[in-house]
Amino acid sequence: MINNVLRENNSQLPLEVWAGVECTVNRVGDEYLDQLECNGHATRLNDLDLFAELGIKAIRYPVLWEKIAPNGLENADWSWADERLGRLRELGICPIVGLVHHGSGPRDTSLVDPEFPEKLAVFARAVADRYPWVTYYTPVNEPLTTARFSGMYGHWYPHGRDDLTFARALLGECRAVALAMKAIREVNPSAQLVQTEDLGKTYSTPKLEYQAEFENDRRWLSLDLLCGRINPTHSMWGYLKNCGISEAELETFLQNTCPPDIIGINHYLTSERFLDEHTENYPAWTHGGNGHDKYADVEAVRVCAEGLAGPRTLLLETWERYRLPLAVTEAHISCTREEQLRWFYEVWNAAQELQAEGVDIRAVTAWALLGSYDWNSLVTKANGYYEPGVFDLRSRSVSSGESRSVSSGESPHPRPTAIAKMLQILANGHQPNHPLLETPGWWHRQERLLYPALSCNAMIGEGKKKTSSMPPASPRPLAIVGARGTLGKAFARLCEVRGISYHLLTRQDMDITDPVSVDAMFTQLKPWAVVNAAGYVRVDDAEREPHVCLQVNAEGPAILAAACAEHDVPLLTFSSDLVFNGAVSNPYVETDTVAPLNVYGCSKVLAEKLVLQAYPASLVIRTSAFFGPWDEYNFVTIALRQLSAGNNFIAAEDGIVSPTYVPDLVHASLDLLIDGECGLWHLANKSAIAWADLARLAAKQAGVSATSLISVPTEQLGLTAPRPTYSVLGSSRGELMPPLDSAISRYLEERI
Repeated sequence: MINNVLRENNSQLPLEVWAGVECTVNRVGDEYLDQLECNGHATRLNDLDLFAELGIKAIRYPVLWEKIAPNGLENADWSWADERLGRLRELGICPIVGLVHHGSGPRDTSLVDPEFPEKLAVFARAVADRYPWVTYYTPVNEPLTTARFSGMYGHWYPHGRDDLTFARALLGECRAVALAMKAIREVNPSAQLVQTEDLGKTYSTPKLEYQAEFENDRRWLSLDLLCGRINPTHSMWGYLKNCGISEAELETFLQNTCPPDIIGINHYLTSERFLDEHTENYPAWTHGGNGHDKYADVEAVRVCAEGLAGPRTLLLETWERYRLPLAVTEAHISCTREEQLRWFYEVWNAAQELQAEGVDIRAVTAWALLGSYDWNSLVTKANGYYEPGVFDLRSRSVSSGESRSVSSGESPHPRPTAIAKMLQILANGHQPNHPLLETPGWWHRQERLLYPALSCNAMIGEGKKKTSSMPPASPRPLAIVGARGTLGKAFARLCEVRGISYHLLTRQDMDITDPVSVDAMFTQLKPWAVVNAAGYVRVDDAEREPHVCLQVNAEGPAILAAACAEHDVPLLTFSSDLVFNGAVSNPYVETDTVAPLNVYGCSKVLAEKLVLQAYPASLVIRTSAFFGPWDEYNFVTIALRQLSAGNNFIAAEDGIVSPTYVPDLVHASLDLLIDGECGLWHLANKSAIAWADLARLAAKQAGVSATSLISVPTEQLGLTAPRPTYSVLGSSRGELMPPLDSAISRYLEERI
């Protein structure tokens, strides 16, 4: 049953959805960086049930040498793999077992250890003996990429920075693949090799075409070695000999071929590079060279006027070179949610097009099911930088009932994102129809060009370059209510950046307190979702005109929610930290009892109740203390302006809040809206700080003297409406926002 999932003949069968867990265990110096520990999958068996709900046919899954047998096979601990592979078998998901994933093995070996291949083969045989029913293997993931990072660039152990170390590492890995598969096939003669590799392409100026041509030949090295293609007439034969590899070593691969049963292409936007000798056009950190010429090495997407070769071209090049079955074994982008959707769908469509043209392509793999950590530093540092994937780990499951504390009894709880919903649709043989898919990803839009645009057509290949057809931008916009407010303007600005079609509505365009006006908007715009960023925000004035505040903040959103429910259109609306009375000393979470102290807070409590009654699928976000780079009237901006001028600035010393950076709020809110989340969410930058201390922190980061800051109790500010002394927002659902320090740094950069 399971062994037939990855079929022998793909010509008449639909493209499959596969998936993978980012499982890198790489070594930097004496430290191992372990993705499975970071993402928590090391201790969460029930993740597999979540994966099964996606409808995936196969999963790239780790049985890693470094983790199973770090101290030799005689001391191996198989319990983790036993339990997980057994569960996958029960769920009917075919495992493609990986043995080394960007790693270098246990401490007693390395990629340049002459015995590395034989040692891995012994481990591979033990895996096959223990799991004889497993048929699909990737003994070494991305051998070329791993050899470059470990032997040429010095990022990973053994930190080589020369051609010989690179070549030794690569040949060792490829020989390890061949020996591992030989050992596995002694147990299971039908075992299949799914060999993954990143085949990013290089482009250049005319002067550097020789270097680009060399790098484009070198990108095939691992697959050519395994297929026995590197002979004295091969372009890389002389290069490898010049590196210090003997002819006898190269001839070993000619005599012991191990062609992949499926070639797995891992494609990332950053893998396609551009080389330019005009270094003055690029930042210093991009500068490098080859000993003959100095040049900048940059992401091709940022400079190529025509765009990239893209997944279709790279897959077709691989097919034409090898005529072996293909799969996309990693498809992922670190970006906003709609861009992640667009990228996966573009790869999927490219694969479907090629399959229709006769290319034997089996599947597209959603990579990083649980996201990934620290790939922004190429996993050379353990900074905890997280990129969400099919699931977002920035969510919590609270083990102690409805505990209001967010500091105890927590564990990460994978929350399915919009990508998970897309995978389910594709796995069921349907096509997703979200309007955001109809806009090209940023890699197709003009704003991608960070440097002077140059032509790459000659190197892309005029006859091969064919991007998937990209339909025009969606006529269905995101309706944003509140055109004149800080939040509405911020949504419009960032929707522009993210390629989200929108329509910004003033009160004249639509009055949310008038059902007829609201209905007319739906009839005219036919929005795919509505963001209510409008509201009565004058907290003190609300005490004098409560009826106006309640009408705008509560009755209007309720009318809007009823209309959204009628039209089956998602609604995002906003509430406030002022729904709480401040009688606690721990951050408020979504389930805490509301008890407002003022009219404004009462209006928000009523709004939450009415909106969720009228339309339970609404997304209601409580937030707090806005500051942002695009308006002149928020607390941080006014404080810095006054302190910079040497003027006195008065701020409360006892009101503790969680300030919210508006761009972070907008991005997180849009992601939740696209994910289809509903109910109450708290979004604020992680902090608990007094207003006066916020002014001091901003001044310190801005290099401004805070000597003219005057701290006073809130009661001395002469405010009409009472405020809670503590209104910090935490969350029992997930903390999606960066820390306050980071937010203020980005605020200062954006304003400059």
